[in-house]
Amino acid sequence: MATLDVDRALARWMPRLVAVWRRHRRLPEGPPTLVGRELKEVGQGIRTLSAGLTRDRALVGGRYLDDAKLLGAYLLFYWPVSYAQARAVLGELPRRPRSVLDLGSGPGPVAFAALDAGASEVTAADRSTPALTLARALAAEAEEPLATRAWTGGGALPEGQHDVITLGHVLNELGRGTAAISERAALLERAAAQVRPGGSVVVLEPALRDTSRELLQVRDLMVQRGFAVRAPCLWRGACPALVKPSDWCHAERSWSPPPLLDALAREAGLHKEALKMSYLVLAPRGEAWVDPPAGRLFRIVSEPLEFEAPGPMAPGENYLPFATPDECVDAVARLFADRDLRSRMMARNREYYLEHGSPDAIVARVLHAALAPGRF
Repeated sequence: MATLDVDRALARWMPRLVAVWRRHRRLPEGPPTLVGRELKEVGQGIRTLSAGLTRDRALVGGRYLDDAKLLGAYLLFYWPVSYAQARAVLGELPRRPRSVLDLGSGPGPVAFAALDAGASEVTAADRSTPALTLARALAAEAEEPLATRAWTGGGALPEGQHDVITLGHVLNELGRGTAAISERAALLERAAAQVRPGGSVVVLEPALRDTSRELLQVRDLMVQRGFAVRAPCLWRGACPALVKPSDWCHAERSWSPPPLLDALAREAGLHKEALKMSYLVLAPRGEAWVDPPAGRLFRIVSEPLEFEAPGPMAPGENYLPFATPDECVDAVARLFADRDLRSRMMARNREYYLEHGSPDAIVARVLHAALAPGRF
């Protein structure tokens, strides 16, 4: 999904969200953005949601969407984020879905993302009556064909077969501790049983360390039970990101947040410059893994890191140069194999650090530049 397409879609959605929010709060009609006291009310709700969902996590598993102010804050801030996340992941599916069931939908960001991605039959299912009421209001505002169903979050799913079943920021709110991993995997198994051949189960989760690692644990359990992973990673064994407790894996997409979301982020003291999430796309049980392309494969884990070194560095002494992924792997293998080279480079880089990168060297360089003749 192109970033420009998401930006255009959100530019259409934001005035609808504001209009529905004002009716939800029983406020008079106004401009397609928030003004004065409105901004402060929503900002306070965002701070409460952020603390309860990403910091102390006191709201996790609770019925916070039944609270009018928190639901309104979710609608105007987290709805656009979840919509953009869903559009990005739905764009990776092998084929466009026609029928989609969105479990734990809230006011429908993932459901509407599916509609905008080309689905013609979408059902939003949630336990929160106020959230589903807002989803229906948005469908009327946008003239979109959205169905809604009550779903408590456990036990049987709404009946029917679908091309895609989505769970947006749902799994991390189901249970706590080791037992929760099995509970979440069982839910995904039930969902996969209602996906048509060739379809997918799509899971979106917060990019926090704990929630991301828990999703990877669920992923490993599903792989053990015979499910193939469609995205984001085609590794067929146990996830290596779980080896060290400090590691985790999440995706990051560039995006241009809508101006209102930027204003709300500033009001709440948050930052949303990048679109971060953890996600998992599963095939129905028994479907084969997609064979990766032949040859050596690499997964990009970072944008290029471009900076100016504070002092001259020599190839073969401070670093091993490379121009391609294959050359990078070969250079790393050379370091592992050649102990003398590794020791020599470590010694040279310690000298480099003391001369150019230590706090004393940095302060001296800054003072020299600041006090240079002609500076003042």
